[in-house]
Amino acid sequence: MMDETTAYDAIVVGAGMAGLAAAGTLVEEGRSVLVVERFDGDGGSTAMSGGWFAFSGTEEQERDGVSDDADTFVEDMRSTGGGRTDERLLRAYVERQDDAYRWLKSLGAHFGIVKISSGQSRARSHHVDIHGLTHLLRERIEGNEGGRMLSHSRARSLLVEDGRVAGVEVDTPEGTREFQARGGVILATGGFSRSSDLLERFAPEQLAGIPYGGRGCEGDGLVMAWRQGAGFRDLGYVAGTFGSHPLTGDEEHELLTAFYMGAIIVNLHGRRFTDESASYKTLGARALEQPEGLGFEIFDSIVRAKSLPGVPLNDIDHLEQKGRLFTADTLEELADLAGIDSDGLVQQVAAYNEAIASGDPDEFGRRGLVGDVGELVPVQHPPFYAYPAKTLMTSTYAGLTVTPSARVLRVDGSEIEGLWAAGELVGGFHGTAYLTGTALAKALIFGRAAAQDLVEALALPATVTVAS
Repeated sequence: MMDETTAYDAIVVGAGMAGLAAAGTLVEEGRSVLVVERFDGDGGSTAMSGGWFAFSGTEEQERDGVSDDADTFVEDMRSTGGGRTDERLLRAYVERQDDAYRWLKSLGAHFGIVKISSGQSRARSHHVDIHGLTHLLRERIEGNEGGRMLSHSRARSLLVEDGRVAGVEVDTPEGTREFQARGGVILATGGFSRSSDLLERFAPEQLAGIPYGGRGCEGDGLVMAWRQGAGFRDLGYVAGTFGSHPLTGDEEHELLTAFYMGAIIVNLHGRRFTDESASYKTLGARALEQPEGLGFEIFDSIVRAKSLPGVPLNDIDHLEQKGRLFTADTLEELADLAGIDSDGLVQQVAAYNEAIASGDPDEFGRRGLVGDVGELVPVQHPPFYAYPAKTLMTSTYAGLTVTPSARVLRVDGSEIEGLWAAGELVGGFHGTAYLTGTALAKALIFGRAAAQDLVEALALPATVTVAS
């Protein structure tokens, strides 16, 4: 770690995936960097995630016999986002994904399971031990002469000199201080899922969801850039994620997507209210419209057997051990235990099973497990299970307008000199919904892109010795 100073080549605000990727890239380029983090842990919302990265054309896909390519990936992202995405950002993502994927592997990251999930027509969700990965990244930063992590410190405002962002004012345990950035500032502060004020302003209906995301996700970077005239994208599409138990707490990312394994979702009346194969952000919006904002994932022993212990989103065993599931030998008993209308549930399951048997789409047009992929299975083999779930306000995925190199743009489209942004506080990438794994991968890819562009655009000479 470098000695105490107030001047660096770059300042990164936030120590989630985007911030760690940016800072790790900068120190490898021989640049001095200060990472400002509100709390003491690794990762922000990243540390609370399931650890899924969406990549195409990987060695793991080849191992599993998955045929995939960049154009198919872009089309999936475009379709999932309702055609509201910035095509330049999608293209930049797929063009840079291989570099980011191989960089993580060079650091020691191991991608085990590869599976298909929300928004994907191919299996491209690559799972990694997210805590182990953030630890590797932090070690890379602190193990180099140019890297410094400043914890328990909150960036309050950007410093501007001669029309260019040149530093950050920070509240530290020792008081308010100003830090200078010779090359510029990279904002990686996450979204605003923890800010009731910003949710009330931009997405008031989401206040009904369970608040989640990193403790520091209060929109700090968004507000700092806003003061400099930054433009916004996708604020009208902010939506929570469906699938979390009503008692979900900060200590665990408890999210079950049994509906992508064959379950149906019903409300307290026992009635389905959506196509369960849709993005879980779309499902989250629909769930908020139901009585008490509650939906039940209903499934049988066939789906129960698909549990993948230790794998986020699919670990039914763990949730049953926690006492989160209702189980019974008949649907009537299950309904009574879970507080669901019994007649409604029995009739709904019968109608769903009949639609599958006929080969026709059901009343909501469901054709597959995830989108149009995967064969539907009837709910008919006891025992039966019910998992009560609500919408979790995990992330906002909306905010600053940026270039493919992560430079922040003003509302008029001009660049704010000296300012880059990556991760959840950026808008324009996801559009109306979210393809699983693109959030972490986007943070990684554009965090690196911001760092590389900062160095290249300003022709900064290396200032420190790089450790191997």
